[in-house]
This record gives sequence, structure tokens and C-alpha cells, in this order.
Amino acid sequence: MADTSILVLRACLALLAMPIYLLSFLGIWEPFCKKIFFPFFLDRFSVVHERKAKKHKQELFRNLPDFTSSSGELKLLEIGTGLGANFQFYPPGCKITCSDINPNFQQGLLRNMNKNQHIHYERFLVAAGEDLHQVPSGSMDAVICTLVLCSVHNVDGTLKEVLRVLRPGGAFYFLEHVAADPSSWKYFWQQVCYPTWKLVFCGCCLTREIWKNLEQANFSEVKLQHVSIALPWTPIRPHVVGYAVK
Repeated sequence: MADTSILVLRACLALLAMPIYLLSFLGIWEPFCKKIFFPFFLDRFSVVHERKAKKHKQELFRNLPDFTSSSGELKLLEIGTGLGANFQFYPPGCKITCSDINPNFQQGLLRNMNKNQHIHYERFLVAAGEDLHQVPSGSMDAVICTLVLCSVHNVDGTLKEVLRVLRPGGAFYFLEHVAADPSSWKYFWQQVCYPTWKLVFCGCCLTREIWKNLEQANFSEVKLQHVSIALPWTPIRPHVVGYAVK
């Protein structure tokens, strides 16, 4: 019965989004989404998410200086930098390499770079999380990834690259929305929204159990919490937050 309800409601949602499905069929939606719609949406959405997630991020990044290398430098790589919403939480003097598969966030990114002059910006890489070949192995003290693992093509492949670029003893910081409890109404609505949500929001998957990928990766230690971040009228309330040490 639940499966039937999900299929019916998915069809209703698809009907409402039919113009987007048509544009996708014609090959128009994806380039438009990446270049115009998603940067516009993310600029607005990040304001709301940052307000709701600020305390979690302050707590999360509090111990970043502990991973400063013996040279006295703290070298960070951020996967899926987007608009640079995390810059405000990074410690003064750290050196950051930014990366994103989508190079169309320049306006918001430059705005946040100008606001956060306390950190040194090394370079920007157009790269997928699964392929960070431009970053030398063992060259980073910390890697940061927030609201990105939901949309990478391969979560395990991305975590493998994270482990490669981290130095021994370095840390991977994450804050990601995840699948809700399968017995909950939240999960029911995630199932309903899944296909249309993924199409509209650049491949964002609602039902990934990312904590399992993190626990099964070859980190020596994983500190992970399940938290709820209230985002009204969205199916992305459940999150995992924490860090993992190589």
C-alpha cells in the first residue's frame, strides 16, 4: 500500500514538474540548471541553511587548528566549495584550496572571499570529488565537505580520494543531509520527492545512508552524530555531522 501511494504521489509531482522533465528530455535543463538556476537557488537556500546549521558548524570546526601540521601551516581542501559558506568558520591564517565540479558560483564565491580575508586562498579547481588528481597525495591537513556527498556520483570513490590527499593523522570534516528512519513519515516523503528532487537540484539524492559509507571507509577514527536541522517544507531535515581521522 505504501509503495503504491509513493508511486501515485511521485506521478503527481512529476506532472507538476512536467516542464522541467520536458526541458531535461530536450537536453536543455541540465546546462541551464548548472549555470543559472542552481547558483541562484543555492544563494538563497544557503542563507536559510546557514542560519539553522550555524551552531553545528561552529562546534564542528572548533578543533580544526588541532590538525595544523608540524610546519605550522594548516592546509585545507574544500570539496564542493559552492558559494564559500564555510569560510567564516575557518581559523585565521589557514591555506585553502577550493574545488567544485560546477564553476558557475563565481559571484557568490568572490563575495564570501572578500568577506573572509582572514584565510589565504591558494587556488580554485574545477574537479569532481571522485577525481582530485590535481591535488598531490598526502598534501592536506584537513578536507571539508558539506552538503556535497548527496550529489557526487560515487560516495565511496570520493572518500577514497579524501583519504589519498590527506596526510596521515589528517581529518575529514563533513555535514551532510541523509536518509530518514525508514519507518518514518520523513522517509516516506523522501521516497515521494526523490526522482523530481534529483532532477531539479543537480543530482541531489535524498535517501543516501552516508554514515554507512563513512563507517566502512578506511579511517582510523570516525566521530559522527545524527542531528536534525529544521528546514521547513523540505525533505532534508536529517543530517550527519562530524569528522574522521586518517
